[in-house]
Amino acid sequence: MIRFRNVSFSYEKGEPVLNEIDLELSAGLIMLLGPNGCGKSTLLKLAAGVEKPDSGQIEIDGHDLWKHEVKARQNLAYLPEQPDLTPYATISDILNLVCRLRNEPLEKGREALEFFGLHKTARRTVRELSLGERRRAVFAAVFISNPKNILLDEPLEGLDRNIQEEILDWIFHHLKAGSLVMVVSHSIEPFVNYSSQTVTIKNGQAVHFKELPQNLDQRLSYLDNISKGIIPFKE
Repeated sequence: MIRFRNVSFSYEKGEPVLNEIDLELSAGLIMLLGPNGCGKSTLLKLAAGVEKPDSGQIEIDGHDLWKHEVKARQNLAYLPEQPDLTPYATISDILNLVCRLRNEPLEKGREALEFFGLHKTARRTVRELSLGERRRAVFAAVFISNPKNILLDEPLEGLDRNIQEEILDWIFHHLKAGSLVMVVSHSIEPFVNYSSQTVTIKNGQAVHFKELPQNLDQRLSYLDNISKGIIPFKE
């Protein structure tokens, strides 16, 4: 579970991007939708602990994200849209570090390298990789361990179809195991079948739709409208 309690955030003391967000998210596939610039990625970064709120509190499974960081983050995985990795570390170095932080055997890192076809480039530094390879490296880090709260920003972008299918299978496996998966994506169709909730940001406020239409065509249309900034009436 992820809980936002009156969370506000702005960049460099500008106008608030998010204003007194109060939001409780439970297990299931949550689509975070809305027009570009509305605050989707910012909300995801706050949930991941990448950005710190100006005010308010964020809890992961009941643990304050900034007061009890180890407990809050141990079951949290985050995939950013931009693969920002330290430029002089090798992929192998990065995955070994992730294994140690998550108390997983180093073999898990080697398995992730194999899965994403990065075993031949494991000793290359990040700056030697293509953008697609960097993105696969970030996702390889997400694959290590068994997180219960998974935050994904454009998870299918820049990946070939085979890898996309494997990632979708991985996401659906975690959903069946009871995980919370929040996804920002312009490609809604791959996630429609499993979507159970959606959140959008309107004028700095979070709007949470806890139930979606059962009919898949209606659900796709519903989510597509929200992605365009058309907010359905909430009773």
